[in-house]
Amino acid sequence: MLKLYAMFLTLIFLVELVAAIVGFVFRHEIKNSFKNNYEETIKQYNSTGDYRSDAVDKIQNTLHCCGVTDYRDWKDTNYYLEKGFPKSCCKLENCSPQRDADKVNNELIGIFLAYCLSRAITNNQYEIV
Repeated sequence: MLKLYAMFLTLIFLVELVAAIVGFVFRHEIKNSFKNNYEETIKQYNSTGDYRSDAVDKIQNTLHCCGVTDYRDWKDTNYYLEKGFPKSCCKLENCSPQRDADKVNNELIGIFLAYCLSRAITNNQYEIV
């Protein structure tokens, strides 16, 4: 029974090792895929409660950022042409930024990726025990 446990533990370790190596090797492809999907979601953004738009709002509110790289990413969207920046880009509570770039957050996507990484590490830390 102890040998079976050791075998399964070794198998799990090897699978985790392979997953880490694959993640490291393909990190640029993963980053580019995430960036392209996020840019596409911003271009299709609307305020009607679409799940993609809700995800964009949640990301921007949580990370206090606006757009993929900065607020200028919104200027190429139909939403910006009609209504300006979304409210999730606001620096302050209860603002309506419309087209005023001084009222929007302008952080980088690196903040989001760092947040995701730290959250994944924190969540998985308790699963190891």
